[in-house]
Amino acid sequence: MNNNSTSEKILPWTKHYDLEVPTTLNYPNVTLDELFRRSVKDHSEAIALIFFGREICYRQLGHWVNSLAGAMQKIGIQQGDRIALLLPNCPQYVMSYYAILSIGAVVVPVNPLSTESELLHIFRDGRVRVVISLDLLTGRLENVRDTCQSTGEHHILEHTFYTSLNEFMPLPIKLLYPLSRKFSAETKARLPQCKWLKPLLQQEYQPIIPIDIDLTQDIALLIYTGGTTGKPKGVMLSHKALVANAAQGASWVQMREDDRLLAVLPIFHGFGMSVCMNAPLISGSSCVLIPRFNGDDILKGIHRFHPTLFAGVPTMYIGLINHPRLARYNLSSLRGCFVGAAPLAPEVKRQFEELTQSRLMEGYGLTEAVTALCANPYNGVNKTGSIGIPFADVIMQVRDIETGEKLLQPLEIGEIVLTGPEIMLGYYNQPQETGSAIREGWLHTGDIGYMDEEGYFYIVDRKKDMIITGGFNVYPREVEDVLYQHPAVKEACVIGIPDDYKGERVKAFITLKTDVMVEEQEIITFCRQHLLPYKAPQLIEIRPDLPMTAIGKILKRTLREPSSPAPTETQ
Repeated sequence: MNNNSTSEKILPWTKHYDLEVPTTLNYPNVTLDELFRRSVKDHSEAIALIFFGREICYRQLGHWVNSLAGAMQKIGIQQGDRIALLLPNCPQYVMSYYAILSIGAVVVPVNPLSTESELLHIFRDGRVRVVISLDLLTGRLENVRDTCQSTGEHHILEHTFYTSLNEFMPLPIKLLYPLSRKFSAETKARLPQCKWLKPLLQQEYQPIIPIDIDLTQDIALLIYTGGTTGKPKGVMLSHKALVANAAQGASWVQMREDDRLLAVLPIFHGFGMSVCMNAPLISGSSCVLIPRFNGDDILKGIHRFHPTLFAGVPTMYIGLINHPRLARYNLSSLRGCFVGAAPLAPEVKRQFEELTQSRLMEGYGLTEAVTALCANPYNGVNKTGSIGIPFADVIMQVRDIETGEKLLQPLEIGEIVLTGPEIMLGYYNQPQETGSAIREGWLHTGDIGYMDEEGYFYIVDRKKDMIITGGFNVYPREVEDVLYQHPAVKEACVIGIPDDYKGERVKAFITLKTDVMVEEQEIITFCRQHLLPYKAPQLIEIRPDLPMTAIGKILKRTLREPSSPAPTETQ
């Protein structure tokens, strides 16, 4: 273990760091794309990306990034311009991302499944000048462009570049996507203002015009968050923040050239971007890109491409351990798996580790600080139910919920606040929201939790999700953990619903495992056997599936809306 007595007195968790993990990192005074270029130089013939079996080495990927960066400058894209990426996990996303950063423009990652109204909000709020998009989204994007043009907002969507998902697929898989290719040709002929991305990648390399970037103050990424609770806010992240977070994640598991990470988490989300793309590509590792989560595709990908690392959210691990053909696949290549973005039930962790013999590291992060900020050690003590210990240079505290100023003692429950080199610059054009979230350099997360005597942190629940019923506090995660122990329950989510007498009542939404039937009353009785009476759900609703965000977090906001199915109620 690290021998740093001074830091251990102040930061009790540092004594639990793995021997190879430093308690502080020396961050290079460069941009993230420069670190990527160093990987291109140092690992030129190593495999950077694998996409449906096609291997792309660092040298080739670096060439495409350079060509695209020069081409964008040539057509007038300047430092500070906002460029939205409307793409799933694919090589074009990676190329575009690093090319944008290299010319000082701002990456605006967007979920490709966003509706027209959601796109309009992001494009207007973020003043998006350029979009690089999947060709199948042409109709949606052109409708948004028409809306902006009709209102005189000519600065929005000045340029639109399209690409097809099959462009970097190998034969014969590429032939399975003819509709996308045909649609792209028709789009190009019908809409002259639209441009094709591929010719930009094929242009002769033009030296990039030098730019002066302030690593700590210039915006590198404008990523919209808050979709589970309200209208998304633009989180401004600096170049330094991206470098710091990627370096911390890579250091935690000692990523190296012979590592291979399976990236199914969307890289338009902070978790996927930093852990599954940035960290591996600045480490000389390989990324296996999979556009969307499908249990069969993930199991086949692990079996065929032998990744050593994987990152997912609880719903993914639930899907894998319940997959009917799990036993057919060899998952032994995995040495470590990250899990975050939502609470992980202990029973899910136990089953996954037993089935795969890999190390599952539960962690924690939020978009306002790029993504992952702490995790259970890879080799050290792994505490089930804990989000682990803070990464190097991240300091976390627990403070009182009421004022956010009083520092609480170990095991006392309060709001988690933190500081570190990756904290956001603020919410774009929202000074009041920024002032509420960042106070005297500390980010107030809105998450309720505690720290134990050894410095391990635990999330009890979101501050806004806490249920108050009859004057008692109920944390949904505690109830959900019990629900996952029932053999019939596949997924669970607990919310509070208004009640004239108690203030709120506890309601649970669940999905069931395949070919399993259960009565709602049985679930309620089971919960009452493991929880205090006021914590047990009074209402149960069994659904075929639960609404999810793109990354796989259950949308509690949607579940709070009135629904047509009548739930079963038991007093």
